[in-house]
Amino acid sequence: MTTSTAAQHAREAARDTAGDAREGLREVGKAASAASSDIQKDLQALRDDLSRLAEQVGEIVAAKGNAAWRRAKTSVDGVVSDAQDRGREAAHAVRDVSDNFVDAVDESIKNRPYATLALVAAVGFIFGAAWRR
Repeated sequence: MTTSTAAQHAREAARDTAGDAREGLREVGKAASAASSDIQKDLQALRDDLSRLAEQVGEIVAAKGNAAWRRAKTSVDGVVSDAQDRGREAAHAVRDVSDNFVDAVDESIKNRPYATLALVAAVGFIFGAAWRR
């Protein structure tokens, strides 16, 4: 076999392969188009089903939900009221502790100024050392 004959066979094989590839792509395109149409129909059916389900759930909630809503609202109002009362109590307790702490610091500064200064310096040193890490 000569070089030109081998080259011609290679070109023909390449052309045949390219033709087969084009034909395969056409078939894939047709299959994708058919599947796309089926998928669109399925999606529309799913949308319709979900719409009907939403309507049914809405009707159930409307029928049963009003009483449940009133009960839940009453419970929530009670919980919120209790939480507000406890929050106020906690705020008062924090203020009391804060006032007591300030009074203790003032008294410590008046009675033992050097010890208070040393304590503050030590606490500052500890915080500074911890902050670096």
